[in-house]
This record gives sequence, structure tokens and C-alpha cells, in this order.
Amino acid sequence: MTTTDELEKVPDRAREVRLAKHLEGALSLDNFDPVEVDVTPPGPGEVLVRTDYLALSAAVPELMKPDCPIPMPLFAVGERLSGPVVGTVVRSNAPDLAVGDLVQSFAGWCEYSTGPAEGYFKLSPDVFPNPAYYLGNGPTAYYGMADVAQAGEGDVVFVSGAAGGVGSLAGQIARCRGAAKVIGSAGSPAKVAYLVDELGFDAAFDYHDGPVVDQLRRLAPDGITVFFDNVGGAQFEAAVQAAAPHARFALCGALAGQLGDPAGRFPKLDLMTAITKHLTLLPFACHHTPDQLGAWFAHFGQWLGEGRFVYPQTVVEVGLSQAPDALLALLRGEYRGNVAVHLTAG
Repeated sequence: MTTTDELEKVPDRAREVRLAKHLEGALSLDNFDPVEVDVTPPGPGEVLVRTDYLALSAAVPELMKPDCPIPMPLFAVGERLSGPVVGTVVRSNAPDLAVGDLVQSFAGWCEYSTGPAEGYFKLSPDVFPNPAYYLGNGPTAYYGMADVAQAGEGDVVFVSGAAGGVGSLAGQIARCRGAAKVIGSAGSPAKVAYLVDELGFDAAFDYHDGPVVDQLRRLAPDGITVFFDNVGGAQFEAAVQAAAPHARFALCGALAGQLGDPAGRFPKLDLMTAITKHLTLLPFACHHTPDQLGAWFAHFGQWLGEGRFVYPQTVVEVGLSQAPDALLALLRGEYRGNVAVHLTAG
């Protein structure tokens, strides 16, 4: 419980970012509305939390659309953008959270949030090198690779969009689970080198360097047995052609349609090839349940401790008002790995 002694000074007003209008076409700064709001003191059983880190992902623009199919709460015009954050308790009227505790919530794009203590999950500050590690796409990558695709010993795995937040983790998860070969696609020579030299992928290619199916057949002449797809579009079509019999396709994202030609959201499925190869198509969405979070953090901590895992992340040091610019930079491919904003006073 908070006392009035030795407390961090909390401003009367702070910033939050709201949805100005639903997304139609390309995302722009016009979709964001930074405003100042009153900082609400916590009531009984509530806490006031200062936001320290805000997660950014390519899913944010999808949630701005009025007809988004992602099974998550959609953003409403005039309301604060929600999303995962890590912060510090600065006032508490709840027995289970104390001032100074590190917590995670879905409070979203705000400098301060107030709410019932059960909406904030206490974190250990000593498990990872910095709190932004808690905001990665690991739960999605682990659930898709381990539970959905069930990648393991002897698999030949192809990850599309492998330099992004989910893909960069999914490929390493497959390797840690015993895959025989892990192949990634990316959009530049620098990202290809990054996948192989820094993240430990066995091979990678730039999808601009010729037909994807030819590159896959060169790198996996006997076919891929697991495909973790973040892209859709032509890369999905190529994976069908390059798949081994009984390959499993974990379908996580459709960046080809989100960031490029909308037709990329509707790749053609060569149905006869899929039938004759007995392909299993496994679309999924990760809901970040306690079980999913627990499975990821348990394996993540173990693999990091064993030196078998690299956590690829970009931490952008800006104020909340510049967070929309950081999201646009992410969508332009300017960052690698998992992206978080460390909120500064700017």
C-alpha cells in the first residue's frame, strides 16, 4: 500500500495517443491523435503505473481497421490505442503490488495508466537484461513453431519474414527444438547476413533475388517440412511448390498484403499440389494466455542462459508523441527484430 513519504512526483496531466480515424489505405500520422489527459489517482484496489516501454508491431495497423479479422480488441476512434507495455508502479492501493514494482499490462499508448491491480502482472526485474525483453513476440513465435507446427528433430524449416519480430524468434526456436535446417527469407542483403551471422539460421535469401521457389529448391532440395509464414503472397505460393510430402504450414501473418499489394493477402493455393503432398495448413492466432506466456518465458530463459539464443531487438528512445513515427519506421523495415519504445521526456 502506498504511503505519502518518498514518492515519485506524478504530474497532474500526461500524454496518450488515440485513434484519430480508422485506417483506409496506407497508415499515416493522420491516424494518430496525441492528447493530454488528467492523471487519475488510484482508487481502492487500484494502482497508478508509469509506462516505461511500449511494444510496437506490424499488427497495429490491422487493429486500426473497422473490419480487422484479428481476434483481438479493435481500436475505437477517439479511444487510446491499446497494446502491451511494461511500467513501474508509482502509486498503489492494492496489497499485492507495491510502489516500485515492475509490471506488464495492455494499457497501451499512454505515459501513465490507472486500473485494478489484477490488470497488471508483476514481473521480475532480474530475469532479463532489460524490461523490453518482456515485450517481444516470443509467445506468438513459440506457440506457432512448437504447438502449431510442432517443429522438431530432423525438420527442414522455412521462415518467411525472418528478420522481423516474430520470424527472428521462430527460426531460433526451431533450431533449439532440433530442426535439421532453418532457412529464412528477408528483404535485403544486410538482413540476410544478419539472419545467418548473428541469429544462427543455417541459410537465408533475399526474396528480391529471383523466384522464391527456385531459392527454396536450391537450399532445401528434398523439400521443406515446416513453413512458418509471416508474409503470405508469393512466398506462400512458393512454399507449397517447395514443400516435402506431409509438410506443416503454420500461418501466422500476411505482411505481403499489409505492407504491399493488397492482393498479397489472397495468395493462390495450388490445390492439387496441396492434396497430392498431403499438406497441413494451420492458420493460428496467439492469445497470450497465461499458459502460452509461461511456456515461452520458461524456454526463453533457459535458452538464453545456455547461450543458445539471441534476442534480436531494437529499442527506440523517444517520447510518446514520437511513437507513431517509430511505428511507421518499423513498417518501412528500418528496424530489426522486436521493437519497443523506451519512453523518454521528449
